[in-house]
Amino acid sequence: MRIEWSQNSEVNSTVLSAFAQHILLVFEEKYFSTLPFGEALAAKLARAGLTAADLAQKPVTLEWPDGRLVSLVQVEASSPRFALNSLLRSAVKPLLEEHPARIAIGVYAKKQASAFARQAAYVTLVNAQALPVLKKKHKGQSLREIGLFGVDALDWTEEVIALVAGNTVCRALTMTPPNMLTPSLYQQCLQTMASEKGWQYEAFDIDRLRALGAGAFVAVAQGSEPQDAAIVKLSYRHPQAKKTLALVGKGICFDTGGHNLKSAKYMQGMHQDMNGSAVAVGVLQAISAQQLDVNVDCWLALAQNHIGPNAYKQNDVVTALNGMTIEIVHTDAEGRMVLADTLTLASRSKPDVILDYATLTGSMQTALGSRMSGIIANQPSLAQQMVEAGTESGERVVAFPYAEDYDSELDSDIADIKQCTMDSDADHMLAARFLGKFIEHEVDWCHIDLSSYTHKDGLGAVASEVNGFGVALTLQWLKQFLASKAKR
Repeated sequence: MRIEWSQNSEVNSTVLSAFAQHILLVFEEKYFSTLPFGEALAAKLARAGLTAADLAQKPVTLEWPDGRLVSLVQVEASSPRFALNSLLRSAVKPLLEEHPARIAIGVYAKKQASAFARQAAYVTLVNAQALPVLKKKHKGQSLREIGLFGVDALDWTEEVIALVAGNTVCRALTMTPPNMLTPSLYQQCLQTMASEKGWQYEAFDIDRLRALGAGAFVAVAQGSEPQDAAIVKLSYRHPQAKKTLALVGKGICFDTGGHNLKSAKYMQGMHQDMNGSAVAVGVLQAISAQQLDVNVDCWLALAQNHIGPNAYKQNDVVTALNGMTIEIVHTDAEGRMVLADTLTLASRSKPDVILDYATLTGSMQTALGSRMSGIIANQPSLAQQMVEAGTESGERVVAFPYAEDYDSELDSDIADIKQCTMDSDADHMLAARFLGKFIEHEVDWCHIDLSSYTHKDGLGAVASEVNGFGVALTLQWLKQFLASKAKR
């Protein structure tokens, strides 16, 4: 990603217009009377029957005869980050629809000027990124430069670029059609990324996993031809790192449901069932780009859940990598199967924290809809940290309890544990209790069930339906985690 930044503490109509024809003005209410383009703004508000206060709920766009397009939005320091991001997304949308090469962002604020500028720059840049669209028609030029006016310092640009890159990698992978991102093609993509970015790459293919005894993963993968499923490990190392973070991602490149076949309605979009792995890769990308002083192992469970003579079926009993036997109840609960063995591998390295990402359960979406995601952690303090990170990043999460008494629902008469139950009651809770059985050693662990990875009208900062949820959340949590560890 190449983007040029320009900065000027002065902000007025002359300097803004000299820089670009596409202008975003972000201002606090007390600056309304001093805004440039004020006469045109007052006329538009009067024509629409609006007042200045209405700008806090809905941006206003002004078109000038000389071709300038100005979008104005009123912000408040007390606004939740999600609301601020949503408002900025709405404000920048008409500017980005014209695919400008340059955008000028003018900030009228006092103490929060840098924070508002950062968020406006992030929202602008993340929504200007090219995503996989296989159409002949070219959409025109891309954004090359952002001018920031009314701020004294740009000490956050590297962080913003890294976050945008991580989010974009996540969205691009998730949106790639399934014939273009099979497990083998996904592995080739990851090998290329690892080579370019200096990550270590290791693949546990089907033969190796069979030899290790990873029966839960193999059970799902055995129904597909070719047998190209694998658990991929990407590793980033920093010479000053004192902590290791393990990222685990569900990477089901297409989910038919197996023998419990999905209907056409619910199979549509199932190439995006690998979004959890894409989040993990996006987080790794952002950490690596900033050269953060933490070691990261990124474990990706890449497979497809197909139907066929060799596919696993109800009432099978398989043995997982940790030796536990699992009674298969529903073949469309494949995500927890591939994650089980992957979590065991990840935990054997004894990281300080494991975060897993998965589009795992319909019951989480039933509980929360697609505006928030749910988390379940084995340590209350970790759950609280993640909720706070969600508030700070604008990627909101709700913590559900990791309650031991739910285990009785997974009791099996024939095996150590049931994979799931036949009904969907609290399946998000049961899935987390199931996954927790496969973590060896006492490792802090948080499961993130990505019920909000896609939202029809965009979500928070991001305008596309697939929104890259989880990348900003994790980077915000990691910032706090590293700071807290440094104090000890």
